[in-house]
Amino acid sequence: MPGLERSCTHDWVQTAPWQAGIQRIEAFFSGEAYAPHRHDTYSIGYTIKGVQSFDYRGVRADSTSGQVIVLHPDELHDGEAGTDEGFHYRMLYIEPAMVREALGQSANALPFVKEAVFSDQRLYWAILAAFSDMHLTLDPVALDEIITLLADGLLTKDSSANKAVGSFIDVRATRLARDYLDANIDQKVVSEELETVTGQDRYSLARQFRKAYGTSPYRYLMMRRLDKVRAQITTGMSLANAALNAGFSDQAHMTRRFKANYGISPGHWQRLARRMKTPSDMDNITQFPRKS
Repeated sequence: MPGLERSCTHDWVQTAPWQAGIQRIEAFFSGEAYAPHRHDTYSIGYTIKGVQSFDYRGVRADSTSGQVIVLHPDELHDGEAGTDEGFHYRMLYIEPAMVREALGQSANALPFVKEAVFSDQRLYWAILAAFSDMHLTLDPVALDEIITLLADGLLTKDSSANKAVGSFIDVRATRLARDYLDANIDQKVVSEELETVTGQDRYSLARQFRKAYGTSPYRYLMMRRLDKVRAQITTGMSLANAALNAGFSDQAHMTRRFKANYGISPGHWQRLARRMKTPSDMDNITQFPRKS
Protein backbone atom coordinates (compact mmCIF):
# COMPACT_ATOMS: atom_id res chain seq x y z
CA MET A 1 0.00 0.00 0.00
CA PRO A 2 1.31 3.49 -0.80
CA GLY A 3 2.35 5.85 1.96
CA LEU A 4 2.77 3.16 4.61
CA GLU A 5 5.41 3.40 7.34
CA ARG A 6 6.76 1.12 10.03
CA SER A 7 9.51 1.21 12.65
CA CYS A 8 11.33 -1.61 14.41
CA THR A 9 8.65 -1.55 17.12
CA HIS A 10 5.96 -2.26 14.49
CA ASP A 11 4.62 1.29 14.55
CA TRP A 12 3.34 2.41 11.17
CA VAL A 13 1.46 5.17 9.38
CA GLN A 14 -0.40 4.89 6.09
CA THR A 15 -1.19 8.14 4.30
CA ALA A 16 -3.72 8.66 1.52
CA PRO A 17 -2.57 10.63 -1.54
CA TRP A 18 -2.31 14.34 -0.84
CA GLN A 19 -5.55 16.22 -1.52
CA ALA A 20 -6.32 19.90 -1.02
CA GLY A 21 -8.41 20.56 2.07
CA ILE A 22 -8.32 17.07 3.55
CA GLN A 23 -5.60 14.70 4.72
CA ARG A 24 -6.26 11.07 5.66
CA ILE A 25 -4.05 8.79 7.75
CA GLU A 26 -4.35 5.38 9.36
CA ALA A 27 -1.76 4.43 11.95
CA PHE A 28 -0.68 2.12 14.74
CA PHE A 29 1.53 3.14 17.67
CA SER A 30 2.73 1.02 20.55
CA GLY A 31 4.02 3.78 22.83
CA GLU A 32 4.45 7.52 22.52
CA ALA A 33 3.12 8.66 19.17
CA TYR A 34 3.34 12.44 19.11
CA ALA A 35 4.88 15.14 21.28
CA PRO A 36 2.67 18.15 22.10
CA HIS A 37 1.75 20.00 18.89
CA ARG A 38 -1.05 21.89 17.11
CA HIS A 39 -2.78 21.58 13.76
CA ASP A 40 -4.58 24.43 12.02
CA THR A 41 -7.19 21.91 10.89
CA TYR A 42 -9.99 20.01 12.53
CA SER A 43 -8.68 16.59 13.54
CA ILE A 44 -11.58 14.15 13.28
CA GLY A 45 -11.17 10.40 13.57
CA TYR A 46 -11.91 7.24 15.48
CA THR A 47 -10.07 4.51 17.34
CA ILE A 48 -10.12 1.08 15.71
CA LYS A 49 -8.39 -0.93 18.43
CA GLY A 50 -6.68 -0.34 21.78
CA VAL A 51 -6.69 2.78 23.94
CA GLN A 52 -5.72 6.07 22.28
CA SER A 53 -4.67 8.54 24.98
CA PHE A 54 -3.81 12.22 24.78
CA ASP A 55 -3.80 15.48 26.73
CA TYR A 56 -6.13 18.15 25.34
CA ARG A 57 -7.24 21.46 26.87
CA GLY A 58 -5.81 20.49 30.25
CA VAL A 59 -7.61 17.14 30.44
CA ARG A 60 -6.46 13.57 29.85
CA ALA A 61 -8.63 11.81 27.26
CA ASP A 62 -8.85 8.11 26.40
CA SER A 63 -10.54 6.81 23.26
CA THR A 64 -11.41 3.14 22.78
CA SER A 65 -12.68 1.08 19.86
CA GLY A 66 -15.44 2.83 17.88
CA GLN A 67 -15.24 6.15 19.72
CA VAL A 68 -14.99 9.41 17.77
CA ILE A 69 -12.27 12.01 18.38
CA VAL A 70 -12.67 15.70 17.49
CA LEU A 71 -9.89 18.22 18.11
CA HIS A 72 -10.43 21.88 17.26
CA PRO A 73 -7.91 23.85 15.16
CA ASP A 74 -4.92 25.31 17.00
CA GLU A 75 -5.51 23.36 20.22
CA LEU A 76 -2.40 21.80 21.79
CA HIS A 77 -2.44 17.99 22.14
CA ASP A 78 -0.16 14.97 22.16
CA GLY A 79 -0.71 11.24 21.66
CA GLU A 80 0.31 7.87 23.08
CA ALA A 81 -0.87 4.33 23.70
CA GLY A 82 -3.00 3.98 26.82
CA THR A 83 -2.02 0.33 27.27
CA ASP A 84 0.87 -1.94 26.34
CA GLU A 85 -1.17 -3.30 23.41
CA GLY A 86 -0.86 -0.04 21.48
CA PHE A 87 -3.60 1.66 19.51
CA HIS A 88 -4.83 1.63 15.90
CA TYR A 89 -6.76 4.60 14.56
CA ARG A 90 -7.85 6.64 11.56
CA MET A 91 -7.81 10.43 11.39
CA LEU A 92 -9.00 13.13 9.02
CA TYR A 93 -7.42 16.58 8.99
CA ILE A 94 -10.01 18.98 7.57
CA GLU A 95 -9.25 22.59 6.73
CA PRO A 96 -11.72 24.85 8.60
CA ALA A 97 -12.46 26.65 5.33
CA MET A 98 -14.23 23.56 4.05
CA VAL A 99 -16.34 23.26 7.20
CA ARG A 100 -17.15 26.98 7.07
CA GLU A 101 -18.29 26.77 3.45
CA ALA A 102 -20.29 23.57 4.00
CA LEU A 103 -22.21 25.17 6.88
CA GLY A 104 -23.19 28.19 4.78
CA GLN A 105 -25.92 30.23 6.46
CA SER A 106 -26.69 27.55 9.05
CA ALA A 107 -23.96 28.81 11.41
CA ASN A 108 -22.29 32.09 12.31
CA ALA A 109 -19.08 30.56 13.63
CA LEU A 110 -16.97 27.43 13.40
CA PRO A 111 -18.39 24.71 15.68
CA PHE A 112 -16.36 24.04 18.81
CA VAL A 113 -16.83 20.55 20.24
CA LYS A 114 -16.01 20.64 23.95
CA GLU A 115 -15.75 16.87 24.35
CA ALA A 116 -12.70 15.46 22.60
CA VAL A 117 -13.89 11.84 22.80
CA PHE A 118 -17.46 10.57 22.48
CA SER A 119 -19.70 8.07 20.70
CA ASP A 120 -21.56 9.38 17.68
CA GLN A 121 -22.75 7.08 14.89
CA ARG A 122 -23.42 9.97 12.51
CA LEU A 123 -19.86 11.26 12.65
CA TYR A 124 -18.43 7.74 12.81
CA TRP A 125 -19.98 6.71 9.50
CA ALA A 126 -19.03 10.00 7.87
CA ILE A 127 -15.39 9.40 8.85
CA LEU A 128 -15.54 5.78 7.71
CA ALA A 129 -16.79 6.85 4.27
CA ALA A 130 -13.63 8.89 3.76
CA PHE A 131 -11.50 5.76 4.09
CA SER A 132 -13.24 3.55 1.55
CA ASP A 133 -10.31 3.89 -0.90
CA MET A 134 -7.20 5.02 0.95
CA HIS A 135 -4.99 4.60 -2.13
CA LEU A 136 -7.09 7.05 -4.18
CA THR A 137 -7.96 10.72 -3.88
CA LEU A 138 -11.61 11.31 -3.07
CA ASP A 139 -13.88 12.17 -5.98
CA PRO A 140 -15.04 15.82 -5.72
CA VAL A 141 -18.69 14.87 -5.26
CA ALA A 142 -17.81 12.29 -2.62
CA LEU A 143 -15.62 14.82 -0.81
CA ASP A 144 -18.43 17.38 -0.81
CA GLU A 145 -20.80 14.83 0.74
CA ILE A 146 -18.31 13.79 3.42
CA ILE A 147 -17.50 17.41 4.38
CA THR A 148 -21.22 18.22 4.57
CA LEU A 149 -21.88 15.26 6.85
CA LEU A 150 -18.94 16.17 9.08
CA ALA A 151 -19.90 19.85 9.23
CA ASP A 152 -23.50 19.03 10.12
CA GLY A 153 -22.31 16.53 12.71
CA LEU A 154 -20.00 19.09 14.32
CA LEU A 155 -22.78 21.65 14.44
CA THR A 156 -25.02 19.26 16.38
CA LYS A 157 -22.29 19.16 19.07
CA ASP A 158 -22.13 22.96 19.41
CA SER A 159 -25.48 24.70 19.35
CA SER A 160 -23.83 28.04 20.20
CA ALA A 161 -22.21 28.18 16.74
CA ASN A 162 -25.48 29.26 15.14
CA LYS A 163 -26.13 31.84 17.87
CA ALA A 164 -22.78 33.58 17.82
CA VAL A 165 -22.89 37.32 18.49
CA GLY A 166 -20.56 39.77 16.78
CA SER A 167 -19.11 37.11 14.52
CA PHE A 168 -19.55 38.86 11.16
CA ILE A 169 -17.03 37.58 8.65
CA ASP A 170 -16.10 39.26 5.37
CA VAL A 171 -16.26 36.05 3.38
CA ARG A 172 -14.94 37.59 0.19
CA ALA A 173 -11.86 39.12 1.86
CA THR A 174 -10.93 36.02 3.84
CA ARG A 175 -11.37 33.79 0.80
CA LEU A 176 -9.19 36.09 -1.33
CA ALA A 177 -6.51 35.99 1.37
CA ARG A 178 -6.66 32.21 1.59
CA ASP A 179 -6.49 31.79 -2.19
CA TYR A 180 -3.50 34.12 -2.36
CA LEU A 181 -1.69 32.19 0.38
CA ASP A 182 -2.46 28.87 -1.35
CA ALA A 183 -0.98 30.21 -4.58
CA ASN A 184 2.19 31.46 -2.87
CA ILE A 185 3.06 28.82 -0.28
CA ASP A 186 6.68 28.71 -1.46
CA GLN A 187 7.08 32.51 -1.35
CA LYS A 188 7.56 35.07 1.39
CA VAL A 189 4.18 36.81 1.73
CA VAL A 190 4.09 40.24 3.38
CA SER A 191 1.12 42.02 4.93
CA GLU A 192 1.02 44.71 2.25
CA GLU A 193 0.30 42.04 -0.38
CA LEU A 194 -2.69 40.73 1.55
CA GLU A 195 -3.96 44.24 2.13
CA THR A 196 -3.83 44.92 -1.61
CA VAL A 197 -5.52 41.64 -2.49
CA THR A 198 -8.33 41.88 0.07
CA GLY A 199 -8.87 45.61 0.50
CA GLN A 200 -8.68 45.21 4.29
CA ASP A 201 -6.05 46.47 6.69
CA ARG A 202 -3.81 43.77 8.14
CA TYR A 203 -5.32 43.84 11.62
CA SER A 204 -8.93 43.61 10.51
CA LEU A 205 -7.96 40.83 8.13
CA ALA A 206 -6.15 38.91 10.86
CA ARG A 207 -9.26 39.00 13.05
CA GLN A 208 -11.57 38.06 10.20
CA PHE A 209 -9.30 35.26 9.00
CA ARG A 210 -9.16 33.65 12.45
CA LYS A 211 -12.94 33.80 12.78
CA ALA A 212 -13.35 32.19 9.37
CA TYR A 213 -10.61 29.56 9.48
CA GLY A 214 -9.59 29.13 13.10
CA THR A 215 -6.02 30.33 12.66
CA SER A 216 -3.90 33.29 11.52
CA PRO A 217 -2.86 33.95 7.90
CA TYR A 218 0.80 33.31 8.77
CA ARG A 219 0.10 30.02 10.49
CA TYR A 220 -2.17 28.97 7.64
CA LEU A 221 0.69 29.60 5.19
CA MET A 222 3.16 27.70 7.38
CA MET A 223 0.88 24.67 7.68
CA ARG A 224 0.30 24.53 3.92
CA ARG A 225 4.08 24.49 3.47
CA LEU A 226 4.35 21.64 5.95
CA ASP A 227 1.53 19.76 4.21
CA LYS A 228 3.55 19.97 1.00
CA VAL A 229 6.69 18.75 2.76
CA ARG A 230 4.86 15.81 4.32
CA ALA A 231 3.38 14.76 0.99
CA GLN A 232 6.74 14.96 -0.78
CA ILE A 233 8.85 13.14 1.79
CA THR A 234 6.22 10.40 1.99
CA THR A 235 6.89 9.69 -1.69
CA GLY A 236 10.65 9.56 -1.09
CA MET A 237 11.92 13.09 -1.75
CA SER A 238 14.90 14.10 0.37
CA LEU A 239 14.23 16.31 3.37
CA ALA A 240 16.51 19.04 1.98
CA ASN A 241 14.76 19.19 -1.40
CA ALA A 242 11.29 19.08 0.16
CA ALA A 243 12.22 21.96 2.45
CA LEU A 244 13.38 24.14 -0.44
CA ASN A 245 10.41 23.23 -2.66
CA ALA A 246 8.02 24.34 0.08
CA GLY A 247 9.69 27.70 0.63
CA PHE A 248 11.70 27.04 3.81
CA SER A 249 15.11 28.68 4.10
CA ASP A 250 16.80 25.33 4.76
CA GLN A 251 16.23 21.80 6.09
CA ALA A 252 16.86 22.80 9.69
CA HIS A 253 14.15 25.49 9.54
CA MET A 254 11.69 22.99 8.07
CA THR A 255 12.59 20.33 10.65
CA ARG A 256 11.94 22.66 13.58
CA ARG A 257 8.56 23.67 12.17
CA PHE A 258 7.61 20.12 11.25
CA LYS A 259 8.29 18.73 14.71
CA ALA A 260 6.58 21.66 16.44
CA ASN A 261 3.43 21.27 14.35
CA TYR A 262 3.18 17.50 13.93
CA GLY A 263 4.84 16.29 17.14
CA ILE A 264 7.23 14.05 15.20
CA SER A 265 10.41 14.72 13.23
CA PRO A 266 10.25 14.66 9.42
CA GLY A 267 12.93 11.97 9.31
CA HIS A 268 10.92 9.71 11.63
CA TRP A 269 7.78 10.35 9.59
CA GLN A 270 9.59 9.43 6.38
CA ARG A 271 10.99 6.21 7.87
CA LEU A 272 7.52 5.19 9.02
CA ALA A 273 6.11 5.93 5.56
CA ARG A 274 8.54 3.67 3.70
CA ARG A 275 7.39 0.42 5.29
CA MET A 276 4.61 -1.92 4.17
CA LYS A 277 2.09 -3.79 6.27
CA THR A 278 2.49 -7.54 6.53
CA PRO A 279 -0.45 -10.00 6.45
CA SER A 280 -0.10 -10.46 10.20
CA ASP A 281 -0.75 -6.74 10.72
CA MET A 282 -3.95 -6.97 8.74
CA ASP A 283 -5.08 -9.94 10.83
CA ASN A 284 -4.96 -7.74 13.95
CA ILE A 285 -7.38 -5.12 12.62
CA THR A 286 -10.61 -5.10 14.61
CA GLN A 287 -13.83 -5.37 12.64
CA PHE A 288 -15.85 -2.16 12.50
CA PRO A 289 -19.12 -1.92 14.46
CA ARG A 290 -22.19 -2.81 12.46
CA LYS A 291 -24.28 0.12 11.32
CA SER A 292 -27.60 0.10 13.11
